[in-house]
Amino acid sequence: MDKLVSDLLGGLGRLFKNKVSQKVTTALTGKSKTYTFETLPQTVDELKALPEAALTDVYAVAALSLLALTRFETDKEESTRMLNFLKGPDPLTPMALQQISDRFMDEKFYKVRSYFEGATPANNYTPSQPYKVKVSSTPYSFDNENWATLYLHSGGADNPRPVKLRKKPSTGQWFIVEIQYLSDVRPPVAADKWA
Repeated sequence: MDKLVSDLLGGLGRLFKNKVSQKVTTALTGKSKTYTFETLPQTVDELKALPEAALTDVYAVAALSLLALTRFETDKEESTRMLNFLKGPDPLTPMALQQISDRFMDEKFYKVRSYFEGATPANNYTPSQPYKVKVSSTPYSFDNENWATLYLHSGGADNPRPVKLRKKPSTGQWFIVEIQYLSDVRPPVAADKWA
């Protein structure tokens, strides 16, 4: 299969030059973007002040969802305000908020930190600074108009984890619909009784 794709891309590259070939490669494999943050926002106003908070870059909105969740450990209400800003016209329901709380049972807040570059089980999910978040898409991420499924990369998981977003056509902004990346990751060495 890889050879077929390679041959196809090679032929297209020769036929249409590099620019078209690059677009075809992106369409077949998806793409990724990495966002860098000097600090983590502590309030919804600090989150809104970030350039990415225009909410017009779907990849950036996915990254911002992670920033909002970092606050959950120390201030659940402020984290909820941040998430509601990112959810736009459809705020968190009590059930959705409970599901997020359940994901952090047993103080597993390291799950969120695991998505920052440099954070691994071996260093107890201590991220590198400045904070970097990688967000990627697949060839199927944008199959449905005004909907997207993107993926965040964790140092404690073998595969990227999804976040679903929806575009509001009247404003061109993207909003979080469903966060699915809070499932378990490998435990940090400090919490692993078998380490």
